[in-house]
Amino acid sequence: MTQLRIPAVYMRGGTSKGVFFLKDDLPSDPAMRERVLLRVIGSPDRYGKQIDGMGAATSSTSKIVILSKSSRPDCDVDYLFGQVAIDKPMIDWSGNCGNLTTAVGPFALEAGLVQGPKDGTATVRIWQANIARKIVSHVPIQDGAVVELGGFELDGVTFPAAEVKLEFLDPAAEDDEGGGGGALFPTGNRIDTLDVPGLGPIEATLITAGNPTIFIDAARLGLTGTELQGDINGNADLLARAERVRAHGALAMGAIKSLEEAARRQHTPKLSFVAKPATYTASDGRTVEAGAIDLLARIFSMGVLHHAMTGTGAVAIAAAAA
Repeated sequence: MTQLRIPAVYMRGGTSKGVFFLKDDLPSDPAMRERVLLRVIGSPDRYGKQIDGMGAATSSTSKIVILSKSSRPDCDVDYLFGQVAIDKPMIDWSGNCGNLTTAVGPFALEAGLVQGPKDGTATVRIWQANIARKIVSHVPIQDGAVVELGGFELDGVTFPAAEVKLEFLDPAAEDDEGGGGGALFPTGNRIDTLDVPGLGPIEATLITAGNPTIFIDAARLGLTGTELQGDINGNADLLARAERVRAHGALAMGAIKSLEEAARRQHTPKLSFVAKPATYTASDGRTVEAGAIDLLARIFSMGVLHHAMTGTGAVAIAAAAA
């Protein structure tokens, strides 16, 4: 048996982690590449732990990033993201990871795909290949190297680090594969009604900013909006109801052609539930007062509640509220 040696970097970006590759270092055959990437992450794992891989058994860490120099005159690098299923031999290429996008600029600079200044801020123009959108990353540089240490604090991450700023330029999805064909609201409506078996009619906002996203009132799932992972991810019936809503939203958006396709496209669209501000206890034990926030929002990822908020979900919230 031949062993492959493939350069890779394990990086955190925002509240996510993933394995980063240069495109030229991976097999050119798509099927072989997929097998290699699945094996690196440790999927499919019938135990759901990814012990023999780098996935860490959460949707926030079972991720792949592939970078290459861009042929586009207005971009420096092409960035392809893969969300790897934990218990299935599947990589979902349908959307972006906003959190890991923050690591794309630093990786591109350290890998020599982009040249930065000796000191100051490097600007990396990123073509997000999954959703065909341009993102600009601003990366701090000192003595010719990417700055990693700093005082920027991010909820969901214990230790402070350097701040990487992103600009999501015209973040609505552009092509049909992204779900929406370029329309911010793919159905043309700000609010649609989804007829979901077992739940009845549900009002939803279907938007394609950042990633295709479905917003519903938390109360339609019997929730308050203050719930954390432990309140939801052990409730199989609730997760099944949420997935039914997501599937019907995906169909209405044109992201899938049949409800059955939703099981093969788990990464997007995302389902988020929102509610009016209320005081709640965060996952680190802090009390967040109602007066300190504009709304409550939680989001599902790969069939379970995300431990924080997806970066693309934050983009979608901002666009929907604008």
